Amino acid sequence: MSRCAQAAAVAATVPGAGVGNVGLRPPMVPRQASFFPPPVPNPFVQQTQIGSARRVQIFLLGIILLPIRVLLVVLILLLAWPFAAISTVCCPEKLTHPITGWRRKITQTALKFLGRAMFFSMGFIVAVKGKIASPLEAPVFVAAPHSTFFDGIACVVAGLPSMVSRNENAQVPLIGRLLRAVQPVLVSRVDPDSRKNTINEIIKRATSGGEWPQILVFPEGTCTNRSCLITFKPGAFIPGVPVQPVLLRYPNKLDTVTWTWQGYTFIQLCMLTFCQLFTKVEVEFMPVQVPNDEEKNDPVLFANKVRNLMAEALGIPVTDHTYEDCRLMISAGQLTLPMEAGLVEFTKISRKLKLDWDGVRKHLDEYASIASSSKGGRIGIEEFAKYLKLPVSDVLRQLFALFDRNHDGSIDFREYVIGLAVLCNPSNTEEIIQVAFKLFDVDEDGYITEEEFSTILQASLGVPDLDVSGLFKEIAQGDSISYEEFKSFALKHPEYAKIFTTYLDLQTCHVFSLPKEVQTTPSTASNKVSPEKHEESTSDKKDD
Repeated sequence: MSRCAQAAAVAATVPGAGVGNVGLRPPMVPRQASFFPPPVPNPFVQQTQIGSARRVQIFLLGIILLPIRVLLVVLILLLAWPFAAISTVCCPEKLTHPITGWRRKITQTALKFLGRAMFFSMGFIVAVKGKIASPLEAPVFVAAPHSTFFDGIACVVAGLPSMVSRNENAQVPLIGRLLRAVQPVLVSRVDPDSRKNTINEIIKRATSGGEWPQILVFPEGTCTNRSCLITFKPGAFIPGVPVQPVLLRYPNKLDTVTWTWQGYTFIQLCMLTFCQLFTKVEVEFMPVQVPNDEEKNDPVLFANKVRNLMAEALGIPVTDHTYEDCRLMISAGQLTLPMEAGLVEFTKISRKLKLDWDGVRKHLDEYASIASSSKGGRIGIEEFAKYLKLPVSDVLRQLFALFDRNHDGSIDFREYVIGLAVLCNPSNTEEIIQVAFKLFDVDEDGYITEEEFSTILQASLGVPDLDVSGLFKEIAQGDSISYEEFKSFALKHPEYAKIFTTYLDLQTCHVFSLPKEVQTTPSTASNKVSPEKHEESTSDKKDD
């Protein structure tokens, strides 16, 4: 849809336009239609329902199995510790060279046997499918879906490859020594260069030609309920080496393993699992995926291809959810909003809106401040107008209608953030901000006064008596608004972009509706913002 057509839809509701139905919703543009996916189940929650008969069975089995299995797990861990100690003696926490020779051969054999024995003692019956690739065939394993701490069984089955782990885990008594024995890639939260160092370490090991052990990565980066595959982080795919996908399935009638952000705790899952007669798990090694030249240069492309292949084999969908969605979901719960409000498919939204996590988190804070007193965490047109510090007008209703994706007269955080991406970001470019600033800067002195600001917004919103002092003070540091202040505010609050440019759109449509002999070429204002000349050019960007 052209800008003129969009402006006409807005202009149709301006008083005096001859249209009485102020609730008229403008036609949905293709860009907006792409944000109407079918409802996606929340991948970060797990609600396991246990009936009365099952509870009785768990209790009776637990009386016998739970103490025996806990005792066996502790015993096996104590037996494994000496082998891990021999393997890592005199070695620094962050290895600079791989462990080789007899220490690696003996300890790896013993630890693999003890690892299998430990999972067997927990009641796991493991079925392995496919052929495990050698280090030269595939230096990296990528395992998904990642749904529980029990997924460590993939590491045991694959022959104890190295894993990416937090530096703090290596310092935990007993467990830390066992972790160090598999030569992990350690990540430090306090080191600002940790991400870069981790990527460099993965590249070094993956391209070592088999000198280092293979690396096992859970590319989703967080646990889900296995209902879908969320966005794969590109770290495992950056080296551009072949990877072997590893599928994890838990085909049990009662799910006692899924460990998500909302559901059973670590202790509860351990107790429930230990009280089962047995727990089935399938580990399938898929054919090795070799990246082509394009995928070597674009790890995200390679990651998406592997994810799609794994999702197809599992028979589940893929989504653009990420760990950031998980953090937003938790933040929404802390702000007394519905936790699902945070599930905005952060990767998709941030790609279109160019927002970082902190920016979206700030929007969530602002939204919660006005939604906390509303019903069900949703806001109506009045709260929306109060948030924007503008009166309820026909143009504002039109803007609100574009955020209101399901036409119920209210919006939630997901609708709001998606609306920002759909509606505001295409108008919030550097060029549009410059033009909008020139529009407000009537006397072309490089600053916008409150009077100039009020005059244009009155015409834009169709409200003759408009008090803009509150909004003006939000933008201005003093008595006037500089271009940098205007630009900073417009980028941080893209919801204003459509309001700022409505008047310009109406003026443009008015000019094009005049006879050709009356139309004049608009002159470029020589103010302090953009003194250079703007040559006419034809955009090659098609409406999408």
